[in-house]
Amino acid sequence: MARQLDEQISARYPVGRRLRILDVGPGQGTQALRLARAGHEVTGLEPDPLMLGAVREALAAEPEGIRERVRLIEGDGRETGVHFTPGSFDVVLCHGVLMYVPEPDPMLAGLARVLAPGGLLSLLVRNADALAMRPGLAGDWDTALAAFDSPAYTNRIGLRVRADRLETLTGTLAGIGAPLHSWYGVRVFTDQATDGREPPDAAELERLLLAEERAGRTDPYRAVAALLHLCGVRGG
Repeated sequence: MARQLDEQISARYPVGRRLRILDVGPGQGTQALRLARAGHEVTGLEPDPLMLGAVREALAAEPEGIRERVRLIEGDGRETGVHFTPGSFDVVLCHGVLMYVPEPDPMLAGLARVLAPGGLLSLLVRNADALAMRPGLAGDWDTALAAFDSPAYTNRIGLRVRADRLETLTGTLAGIGAPLHSWYGVRVFTDQATDGREPPDAAELERLLLAEERAGRTDPYRAVAALLHLCGVRGG
């Protein structure tokens, strides 16, 4: 996904331009820190104090120049209007968050509002159109059959959450003024990998990433990916 995001950023902005980036629900800060290392100004908006602590701990290990480019705020992505004025950011990331939001449309509208004209909205969501794939490949037929009838599912940490459909989000993005520009599949081949599994050696990992990258932009493979990476453009 990082390669996909970099592709979208480099296609829209000149090399070397320092972008204003909002990361809603940054998790452990993987993307926020990566983008700060690339020279961008990053704001992380995180409602969970424990996760916010984890990002702060990771940030503390970075050089001072990178620490100065990251601002962390405790707050909910559904309340961006409380924290930011319209057009405050060039790029807004919302990765792995929408599945925890029962009604995502108001939150997405708020994210679009804080984007500058021509700004990029990057979403990573669970793919409701392929929700039966993981349990089906694992031989869990009851869960696979249930997935055809409902976007609700239980994630790997045991929480009951929901998936999103490409068609629905395409309509939502158009309605909030950030129409879909590009979309990718994420974890086409690797969604069955068990947690804690040791990564392959460098050469094997590179082949894996190349295969995933090709599949993530190629039909029909991307349509059955576990996750969808959607990129909308404000006023695009």
